[in-house]
Amino acid sequence: MRFRYQENKADKAQWREKSIIEYSYLVKHIAARFSMRLPSSVFFDELVSAGSLGLIDAVDKFDSSKHVSLKTYAQYRIKGAILDELRRKDTYSRSMRKKIQDITRAVKTIEDRKGSPATDEEICRALGVTLEAYYDMLTHIHRGSVLSLDDFIKTKKNEAYSKTSFQSNIKSDETPVDLFDKKELKSVLADSIKTLTQKEQMVVSLYYYDELTLKEIGEVLSLTESRICQIHTAILTKLKAGLQDYFH
Repeated sequence: MRFRYQENKADKAQWREKSIIEYSYLVKHIAARFSMRLPSSVFFDELVSAGSLGLIDAVDKFDSSKHVSLKTYAQYRIKGAILDELRRKDTYSRSMRKKIQDITRAVKTIEDRKGSPATDEEICRALGVTLEAYYDMLTHIHRGSVLSLDDFIKTKKNEAYSKTSFQSNIKSDETPVDLFDKKELKSVLADSIKTLTQKEQMVVSLYYYDELTLKEIGEVLSLTESRICQIHTAILTKLKAGLQDYFH
C-alpha cells in the first residue's frame, strides 16, 4: 500500500510539472493583453510573475469534478492573480480618485434629473470645466491604472464581480440565491449598457467581447487611440453611476 501511495504521489508531481509547462504560454499571453492598456510604470515582468503564481495555484487546486477544464480554470486564475497584483499596487492618487468621484456624481445627478444619458457637454457644465479639460481628465484617469468593468461592479456581498463572472465559467456549488443575484446583476448591467450611445456600446462590445485593444478599436471606428481611451473611461464612470442605485 505504501508503494502505491508513493507511486501516486510521484504521478501527481509529474502531472503538476507537465501541466505548468504546458500552460505557461497562457501567462505571457494574458500578461501581454494587460500590458497593452497599462501605463509604462507597470513592468511586464511583474505581470508575468503574478500570472505565474496564478497558474501554479490553478494547477494545485484543479479539481476535474468541479471545473470545466484545466486550461479554462488556469486562464481565470491567471487573470485574477494579475488583477489582484494591480489592485495591490493601487496606482490611483487621491486627486485622481476625487476626479473619478466628481465625474460619477455629475453623471448620476444629470441622469436622475433628466431620465436619459448625460452628454459630454452636460457633464462639463456640471463640473465647471471645458470639453477639452474634461477629455484631459478622462485621459489621465485611464493612464493612471488598469480600468475594467470588474473594478466597478460588486455583488451584494461586496465581493469583486470578477470572482462571480469567473465562477460562471466553471462548475460550482452556488445556491439558487447566488444564481438569482447573478442573473439580476447581469440584467441591471445590460440595461445600463443600453443607455449608452451607439458608439459607446460598440466600444464595450469590441473591448469586452471581441477583446480588441484600444488601438484596434480606434482603427475600426476611425478614431485615435487616445480618443478611444477617453470614451472607455467615460463609459465606466457612467456605468458606475448607473449601478449605484442597485447596490445601495
